[in-house]
Amino acid sequence: MGRDEVTICECFARDGLQHETVPVPTRTKISLLERFAAAGFTRIEATSYSHPGRVPAFADASEVLAGTTRRTGVALKATCPNPRAVTRALADLDAGHGADELSLLVSASESHTARNLRTTRAGQWERVTEMARLADHRFRLIGVVSVAFGCPFEGAIDPGRVAADVARFVELGADAVTLGDTTGVATPGAVAALFHRLEREQPGLPVIAHFHNTRGTGIANAVAALDAGCRHFDSALGGVGGHPSTISYGAGLTGNVCTEDLVSLFDAMGVGTGIDLDALAGASAACEQALGRPLYSMVARAGFARASVPA
Repeated sequence: MGRDEVTICECFARDGLQHETVPVPTRTKISLLERFAAAGFTRIEATSYSHPGRVPAFADASEVLAGTTRRTGVALKATCPNPRAVTRALADLDAGHGADELSLLVSASESHTARNLRTTRAGQWERVTEMARLADHRFRLIGVVSVAFGCPFEGAIDPGRVAADVARFVELGADAVTLGDTTGVATPGAVAALFHRLEREQPGLPVIAHFHNTRGTGIANAVAALDAGCRHFDSALGGVGGHPSTISYGAGLTGNVCTEDLVSLFDAMGVGTGIDLDALAGASAACEQALGRPLYSMVARAGFARASVPA
């Protein structure tokens, strides 16, 4: 049997930076994206086409995409919250520097939809349907279901609702669907159950695990997803990120699973990531320098646990 392998999408430049209150210069973002690609990431969340007045961290979305080197086998992803965002993405694509993938967002609860997307679930699904139509198969589409394991306003989320959202994304032509544990309430048991269910209901669909470490369970949930057959993960260097800085919900540290820690664990388990550990350490240090403070990775302090299980 060959070595088990996973794909990790590095999300520092989008989900990571949206939580920051001090803007990161465009040239710094581009430099970091170049480092991520050089380290071996084949999927990188580069930016968002959010309204620049509402999420000013991404007012330079087009400039970031235009300035980043395109590499064969490396896909750059941009988040699109509404049809206007897809129109901007198409304009950049026509100009020769568009994203390869677009994330289309829904929330599994009405309350989170109202707070994060300023509409209803029905209204957002109307938007997503229009967005998929506008995209016209020119991008790889990634459906995203936020608060898939629990909502900070409504509590528990019915897994059947999440499964129905995933099925709806598939009907619209999504190439993959992300399950977001937006405020870090998932448990390994709930993760395993939902990933097993989706494998039964949507066999062959790439389902991406996107965990936040708000309650210290992000790595445990990632291993549970791996054991349940998941081979696609999102994470952010330094464990940064969360909701946009202008939106307040949840509590505590809302950041993503730390890429350094996730890669280190997978490597020690004999699970291939395609990531060069030395280059990843350099990228980790560059992210800390970009934000001007130590970040949250344990591995950044202790060093990588080099592979202890034979490949």
